[in-house]
Amino acid sequence: MLVGLPILIMFPILLISILKESWYPFFFRLARIWAKIILFGMGFRYRIEREQIPEKTKSYMFIANHASMTDIMLMLVSVKNPFVFVGKKELAKIPLFGFFYKRTCILVDRSSAKSRQAVFLRAQRRLQSGLSICIFPEGGVPEEHIDLDQFKDGAFRLAINHQIPIVPLTFADNKKRFSYTFFSGGPGKMRAKIHKFLSTKNLTVDDTRPLNDMARHVILKQLEAFKK
Repeated sequence: MLVGLPILIMFPILLISILKESWYPFFFRLARIWAKIILFGMGFRYRIEREQIPEKTKSYMFIANHASMTDIMLMLVSVKNPFVFVGKKELAKIPLFGFFYKRTCILVDRSSAKSRQAVFLRAQRRLQSGLSICIFPEGGVPEEHIDLDQFKDGAFRLAINHQIPIVPLTFADNKKRFSYTFFSGGPGKMRAKIHKFLSTKNLTVDDTRPLNDMARHVILKQLEAFKK
């Protein structure tokens, strides 16, 4: 109900906002309202700490640990710069949500090399239009006992190719609040932290793995700190 009802209420204006790619920033503002309704409606109180604030006129690569469906909503409320999600195509099957998801996000079939290559081309067009990109580099939600899975290289290679900063975010409580395990979770706080940006200036494709490791270390260290 919390996902679908706001979409139904705002459907006409949402539909208009996706008619042109140049209108995406307006759609993004509506999506942030939708995300806040869901989080508050589920009883979540989010608190966002920012070590550095993205500039309005620049493009970035936003990344975060992936632990829950609520990661999408918390990312939307944490970041004000219009960005486009790169996400798995299966989410497009969700009623109502999927209709807008497949028309505004960059969908990827991770079993297809051709699909993964197409992501780079679509992301390039969005970056050239002044937008940012958001990727969960674990490639999916890890098993319950894994705090942070290994990162895939796609987000970092894309950021290096376009010389845009990596912005790591750590989500501390999403798995505890609302996981994929039935009858788990509940209302409470959701903590997010936007870390200092990782520069890609003068980096080449050979620097992809070190940049990947650096970003993962930042998020893993913060996850450990949140537990204390």
